[in-house]
Amino acid sequence: MRVVLGVSGGIAAYKACSLLRLFTEHGHDVTVVPTASALQFVGAPTWSALSGKPVSTEVWTSVHEVPHVRIGQAADLVVVAPATADLLAKAAHGLADDLLTNTLLTARCPVAFAPAMHTEMWEHAATQANVATLRSRGAHVIEPAVGRLTGKDSGAGRLPEPEELYAACLAIVEGGAPAPAEALVRDLEGRRVVVSAGGTREPLDPVRYLGNRSSGKQGLAIARAAAERGAKVTLVAANVSLPMPDGLVVERVETTLELQRAVEAAAEGADVVVMAAAPADFRPASVSGSKIKKSSDPEAGLRIELVENPDIVRGLVAARDAGSARSPFIVSFAAETGDAYGSVMEHARAKFARKGSDLQVVNQVGTDLTFGKDHTTVHLLRRGSDEVTTVGPASKDVVADALWDAVLPLLD
Repeated sequence: MRVVLGVSGGIAAYKACSLLRLFTEHGHDVTVVPTASALQFVGAPTWSALSGKPVSTEVWTSVHEVPHVRIGQAADLVVVAPATADLLAKAAHGLADDLLTNTLLTARCPVAFAPAMHTEMWEHAATQANVATLRSRGAHVIEPAVGRLTGKDSGAGRLPEPEELYAACLAIVEGGAPAPAEALVRDLEGRRVVVSAGGTREPLDPVRYLGNRSSGKQGLAIARAAAERGAKVTLVAANVSLPMPDGLVVERVETTLELQRAVEAAAEGADVVVMAAAPADFRPASVSGSKIKKSSDPEAGLRIELVENPDIVRGLVAARDAGSARSPFIVSFAAETGDAYGSVMEHARAKFARKGSDLQVVNQVGTDLTFGKDHTTVHLLRRGSDEVTTVGPASKDVVADALWDAVLPLLD
């Protein structure tokens, strides 16, 4: 994908470096077009080194190649991050006094703006009118995050984290981007949602652990989508190193037993529990208080006794069926591989019957497949139905919204 990354002059320009790196590491061809004021925050050599291309702010550079027309015409996506109030105003009014604003006028691909500014500037009637104008013309304006701004100020206007922006850009290109915030149907308003994410780690000694490859990306996408649709979300994160979405209650855990306790406590009074985390099925029967050393005998090896961890979903279902005052809708995940005993779907259906959840999300996992990736394919199984709904290949944000679209009709 050919991406034009526009950068305007705000302190959040440093985050655009990480966004650029995400694009290039995933194989996309990126041309950085900063404004002159953006270079006051991050210099041209940085953009050139990270993109592998020369950087210019003026239409007069390499004028024989007509860059003010060519760059926009050749792009598959133009994203401006950060987009200052000044840049939004110029774009809304069709001004073209530098290379970036000329590029915005010539682009016929999807165009996205990621605003970043102080809260007063973001909420000003002029800025909101400019945003409405851009959206009315088909541009995507990504809602700014709420959080710490420049200095001691906090509020709306913070540039979202690069990982969130990257996921939003992929969704825009795929056609699965959400509608503008003011047009979003907050169909989870008033609902309490619990989402688990990541993979648990079971300690062997103070240094080593048994774990799995789950990154938590899908769980974070599900939690973020629920919050955007109006839910009050508790995220139980097991060893997730990714930035947490804004507006969530986050509880961090490490082991499967810690995950079980946190999810069961949060599930009290919840409307939906989504178990997207990957708990370890087994844990060491005992944990060494000191680092386990190699034996002097290379043939001796090491024997570790394992005990089975509790099935968290089955425990939630059992508690609900015992007649608790408020019964949550329970979504389980089945990360499966096929083997000599059955296919991915055969193993998943057996697990679904065993766990007793209301909806199961099935995905095939393996080396370089699903875990840690930005895209996935899932199959949704619903209790009492033989129908299978397949979503993907798609970004994990698109999968998250598809999951909530499937859950909502079943809640009442």
